[in-house]
Amino acid sequence: MSDLEIRPAALADIPAIVAMLADDPLGAQRESPDDLTPYTAAFRRLAADPHQHLVVALRAERVVGTLQLTIVPGLSRRGATRSVIEGVRVHADERGSGLGTQLIEWAVAQSRREHCQLVQLTSDATRTDAHRFYERLGFEASHVGFKMVL
Repeated sequence: MSDLEIRPAALADIPAIVAMLADDPLGAQRESPDDLTPYTAAFRRLAADPHQHLVVALRAERVVGTLQLTIVPGLSRRGATRSVIEGVRVHADERGSGLGTQLIEWAVAQSRREHCQLVQLTSDATRTDAHRFYERLGFEASHVGFKMVL
């Protein structure tokens, strides 16, 4: 896996990222790869925020994975800073290759560099394979999550 590069996402990476976000049953319902306008606007907001790390994994100069890491300062836990991992996606051709593990390891290492005391993530209740993956990497299912669509 030494041919893998993880770097900050660039505007030119947005089509590949959105394609990966849409490449599963849940993503197919909520993503719109045919209209990149909202994703471009979101990318600009993310790029301007130093607490946001949107990264891509490249193999042979091709985007094969992505994730977003958000650094969240807080008061709870004695003023602990935490990180939140979101939008983890691996291209269909790369699933099972260890790339997902490398992306999560990068996120945990970056969280340590940012002096985070906690790394957290959520995963849709239907993604049981993902739950096993995260547990294998040392994450614990510790909370019940709630959402409200606005």
